Amino acid sequence: MPPSLRAASPAALRAGVSVAVPLLVVLVAGRPEWSMYAAFGAFTSLYGRNLTGRARLVMQSGAAAALVTTVLLGVLIGSLEVRNWPAVAVAGLVAAGGTAVASAQQWHPPGALFLTFAFGAVASVPHHVRDVPLAVGVALASAVFSLLIGNVRFGRPPGAGPVGHRRRTVDVRDAAGPVGHRLRAVDVRDAAWCGLAAGVSGALATAIGIGHPYWATVAAVAPLSVPGRSARLLRAAHRIGGTLAGLAVAAGVLALGLGPYPAVLVLAVLQVGAELVIGRHYGLAMVFITPLALLMNQVAAPRPIGQLLWDRGAETVIGAAIAGAVILLAAPGKRAGPRRV
Repeated sequence: MPPSLRAASPAALRAGVSVAVPLLVVLVAGRPEWSMYAAFGAFTSLYGRNLTGRARLVMQSGAAAALVTTVLLGVLIGSLEVRNWPAVAVAGLVAAGGTAVASAQQWHPPGALFLTFAFGAVASVPHHVRDVPLAVGVALASAVFSLLIGNVRFGRPPGAGPVGHRRRTVDVRDAAGPVGHRLRAVDVRDAAWCGLAAGVSGALATAIGIGHPYWATVAAVAPLSVPGRSARLLRAAHRIGGTLAGLAVAAGVLALGLGPYPAVLVLAVLQVGAELVIGRHYGLAMVFITPLALLMNQVAAPRPIGQLLWDRGAETVIGAAIAGAVILLAAPGKRAGPRRV
C-alpha cells in the first residue's frame, strides 16, 4: 500500500465503522427513516483525523455538538407547513455561522460543509415538532459512538509525538478547547460570502424546482471551505468533475437494488474509500462521495433513480458555479484586508 494510503487508513477505518454501526442499529430497530439522523451524528468521526488524544476529543466534541444542533434545526424547519424557502434562508445562516465556528475552532476538515449538508437533508423531509427528541437522541447517540471510536488509539499519525501532540503542524494548545486554547480570529467577510453562496444557490435550485435544493447549497459551500482563491476554484472544478464521474458509479450501485443491510456495508466501503483519497485528490474522493450520498438517500427514503441522478448532477453544477462566482467576487483588493473579530 502506498505510504499516503497507509497513513490515512486508521482514520478511514474509524470513519467506516462510525457510519456503519449506527446505521445497522437503526435498521435492526426497523426504523430506516432514522438513518439520516444516525449518519449525520456519525460525521463526528470525520473531524480531527490528524490529531490524537485530548486534542482530537475536544475537536470532535465541538463538531458533534454542532452537527446535533443542525439536525435539531432541520427538524424544526421540516415541521413547517411550507418549508422550502425558510430552509434556504436558514441554510445560509448555517453556512455562515458554521464557517465562523469552524474557523474559530480551527476544525479539520475546515468549513461548514457537513453542517450545511446535515441541516439541508433533514429540513428537506417533512417532520413534526414531536420528532425533535427522537432525532436529537439518535444523532447524539451516533455522535457519542463516533467519539468512542475516534478516540481509540489505532496508531499515531505521521509526525506525531506523545499522545495528544502532533509535532509538525498542530499545537494541542490551539486545538484542545478551553484548556490552553486560543480562538483564532474569524474572517467575518469569509463567513458572510459563504452564507451568501449557500443562500443564492439554494434559492436558485428552489426557484427552478429541482428536487433536492440542499445539494446545490452543499456544492456551493464545499469550495469555500478551503483557503486560497486558486485552491477554491480548483475545488469547485473537482466538485463538478468528480460528481459527474461519481454519478456513473452511483448509477451502477443503485441499479443493483441492494437491500438495507448490503447497502449499509457498501456505504461503509465508500466512506473508507473517500477518506483514503480525500487528502490527496478531492475530485477522486467525489467519485466515492457521490454514490455514498445517493445510496444514503435511498436507504432513508427511496426515490426514482433517474431523477435522483439528474438532481445531483444539475444541483452540483449550479452550486459549484455560484461558488466560483463568489470566489472571484470575494477576492480581496490590494488595499482591503479581511475584517476579523
